[in-house]
Amino acid sequence: MISTDAGLTLGALTATAAGLGFTHTLLGPDHYVPFVAMARAGGWSPTKTALITLLCGIAHVLSSVVLGAVGIAAGIAVFKLQTIEGLRGDLAGWLLLAFGLAYSVWGLRHAIRHQPHTHVHLHQDGTTHRHQHVHVADHAHVHTPARGGVTPWILFLIFVFGPCEPLIPLVMYPAAQGSLWGVALVTFVFGAATLATMLTLVLLGHLGTMRVAPGRLARFGHALAGSILAACGAAILLGL
Repeated sequence: MISTDAGLTLGALTATAAGLGFTHTLLGPDHYVPFVAMARAGGWSPTKTALITLLCGIAHVLSSVVLGAVGIAAGIAVFKLQTIEGLRGDLAGWLLLAFGLAYSVWGLRHAIRHQPHTHVHLHQDGTTHRHQHVHVADHAHVHTPARGGVTPWILFLIFVFGPCEPLIPLVMYPAAQGSLWGVALVTFVFGAATLATMLTLVLLGHLGTMRVAPGRLARFGHALAGSILAACGAAILLGL
């Protein structure tokens, strides 16, 4: 039987887990901005966007859960686990920065190759007409990575390395009390709050960006998305 004091403590931990899951995600733009940017550039549907976000979010939380479980089983101190989480965060930042830069370069090349231009045709009767087209789009079969299966898996890999720093200290208290139920409950609540916040912010962002007309700079969408991902990676490395 759980004592009254233990129940109150677990209740406070659970409420804290929910609050930290929400604020940790809200204050970390890298949790949702990359998905909004890539969904806009790749023309993802809301369903595809939500599915990719959910899978990456689950990987993000579970990787820290596994690390915490190993730490608890091995009796590793909290500060050592947090050091490992910090190293994982740096790795995720570098991966996001590198992927963003590479995608931005590809996007610029894609935009240059798809620059529309105008041809003037003169007919025998003296009339002329103009038409605008893109040679690459007219004469080549272009493989767009944003529409393929590569980009989501790269994001998934990056989020596997992305740590949930607040989770480790949260689960250590009930673990120290020998309460596996407490560990499971705190982990579930934190993960649910994190995933719900990610999905909400991503879908709201997706809805907002899809309402904006692409305009003449639409062909630079991939380059812009890559730049946003690189900026998120840089922010992680700078501790912002």
